Amino acid sequence: MFFKKPPEPKEEISEKVVEDSQLTKIRNRVEEAGLPPHAHDAALKELEKLEKTDAAVAEYSVGINYVDLLVSLPWNISSMGNLDPVRARAILEERHCGLEQVKQRILEFLAAKTLRQKAQQNILIVDDEEIARTNMEYVLTKDGYRCYSAANGVAALELLDREDIDLIVSDLKMERMDGMELLASVHRNHPEIPVIMVTGFASVNSAVEAMRSGAAYYLGKPVNLDELKKTVREVLDRTLTADMGKSPILCFTGPPGTGKTSVGRAIAEALQLKFIRVSLAGLRDEAELRGHRRTYVGAMPGRIINELKRSGVNNPVFMLDEIDKIGQDFRGDPASVMLEVLDPEQNVKFMDHYLDIPFSLSRIMFIATANDVTKLPGPLLDRMELIEFSGYTEKEKCRIAEKFIIPRQLKANGLRNTGIEFSPEAVARVISGYTRESGLRNLEREIANVCRKLALSRLNQEDTPPQATTLEANDIPAFLGPRRFIREGAQTTPRIGITTGLVWSESGGEIINVETVAMKGSGRLLLTGSLGDVLQESAQAALSLIRSQAGEYGIDDHYFAETDIHIHFPAGGIAKDGPSAGITIFAALVSLLTKCPARRDVAMTGEMTLSGRILPISGIREKLLAAQRAGMQRVLLPLANKEEVESLPPDVREGMTVTLVDASDEILPYVLVKGESSDS
Repeated sequence: MFFKKPPEPKEEISEKVVEDSQLTKIRNRVEEAGLPPHAHDAALKELEKLEKTDAAVAEYSVGINYVDLLVSLPWNISSMGNLDPVRARAILEERHCGLEQVKQRILEFLAAKTLRQKAQQNILIVDDEEIARTNMEYVLTKDGYRCYSAANGVAALELLDREDIDLIVSDLKMERMDGMELLASVHRNHPEIPVIMVTGFASVNSAVEAMRSGAAYYLGKPVNLDELKKTVREVLDRTLTADMGKSPILCFTGPPGTGKTSVGRAIAEALQLKFIRVSLAGLRDEAELRGHRRTYVGAMPGRIINELKRSGVNNPVFMLDEIDKIGQDFRGDPASVMLEVLDPEQNVKFMDHYLDIPFSLSRIMFIATANDVTKLPGPLLDRMELIEFSGYTEKEKCRIAEKFIIPRQLKANGLRNTGIEFSPEAVARVISGYTRESGLRNLEREIANVCRKLALSRLNQEDTPPQATTLEANDIPAFLGPRRFIREGAQTTPRIGITTGLVWSESGGEIINVETVAMKGSGRLLLTGSLGDVLQESAQAALSLIRSQAGEYGIDDHYFAETDIHIHFPAGGIAKDGPSAGITIFAALVSLLTKCPARRDVAMTGEMTLSGRILPISGIREKLLAAQRAGMQRVLLPLANKEEVESLPPDVREGMTVTLVDASDEILPYVLVKGESSDS
């Protein structure tokens, strides 16, 4: 007796058809995507697994997403960009005021790339047919290339040892050494030289074999000379585009608000490349950058691969913002991932855990930003070229406010074309009385505050026709209240045991006071103010120098044995360290022990040795700007920093006398007040 097999349920048949249709579409996408061989193989391998997997299983959707990522990544898609230094200079000048050294460094980088692009390129033609060599050489020479020719692979390798070749066009079938052997040798010894294979025995298998072996392109014979010219141009353009990403990794370092991120965006605009910004502040999990392995539930690629997928090109300008704020805990060390990302020798085969196959980051132009590079690991810092963003002078801030900040805030608050203007004196009043910073963020915040109050005033007077208004310096307190910062350095009377120093912090240069007192005791030295080890050692060295020369200063030898000396740095909640306060501590102690008042309008910075020599320090520009903001009349700097001081623009030193000192005894005449003559 025979039983008829019941038909499959319609729902299952429908699901099977949908599943097959989906896999077919994905397979077609894989074949059309032009993936590199290793990515193509990974996609086909995953599709084979999916064909054997039930669509209801969780692994099925994971596999679909993985193949979709492989197809969506820009493996071979690049922006051509525009290496035009004239255009780049115009954009940088239009977008940013000041930052001349930064602009100069960027333009130097572009100039080098432009010359590289304009240089005549050398092409090696390898073919055993003289007529074919002659025809290709004639056409390519006419296009502006310098051509060399060889009859076989052996002759080609000999010529490669003598000449600098940019591209090889090689026949496949030749005597002594054929094209595949030549390709393997070039790929092994000269991997940077692309090879275009040409053959009269064109077939799918030979083409696939050549491309797998590293050929940049594959052409059949007889060669279409127009197609040859087009292919050569495309391959060489791709090589030039890749070279752009192999430039030094730039690291913009400087105080907050000095324009590091906006300059990176302007570079991308000048180069006509896409711009990607990833903030690394507070990043603690290595997987955020490198991705999770697909064995984990909810796995996903890292931020680098995700951003490249979103941009659609493999050569954007990629900004790693706040790289010095990367954290570290039990989930890994993200800074170690940066070593692979920013090293041109390693990022050619960057491994994302989710992707699990190499992806080249070599075409990306990486730019990092940091406020304090001392927090970066040494190996990571070694891979980057530092470009310092110094603070702005008051004149630069006024120009930036008038050209950029005020028009932007008037527009943002609905006050454009209403006749409202800020006088230069009003802008200067905001800068000096309500901000004390190296950058511009607080300045923009205060101007926005003024604009909002003006907007409210205009709204309350809707019935009254608006009149042109020019804000003067005396109008600013009505909008912003009493001034928050008072320049008291030049107005304060001299005090015994108190001197003014200059220090550098993440927010730029700062003024700091050193206060000293003496009391009966047993010769102890007390140090307070959240001081680091280096600063404490500087204080001990300064006191030891004074004790060794007590007779010269008129100090009794028994004084130190019966006296405790207390040195305090105000703002005890803020940690302080560094050697540059050495001469400030020395001057304060001499003032205390000799009972001579110290000028408060003289600021100083420098490291001092136990013998009294003054060593160079860093952050000169930032410290001078801090002294300028505080209204200092004179600044004492180490003589060893003379060249750096002389290279500064005049407006950084405006309103102050900069004096260079080389030894401790040169400091005191400028700081201590001794009778009538010392007031001059």
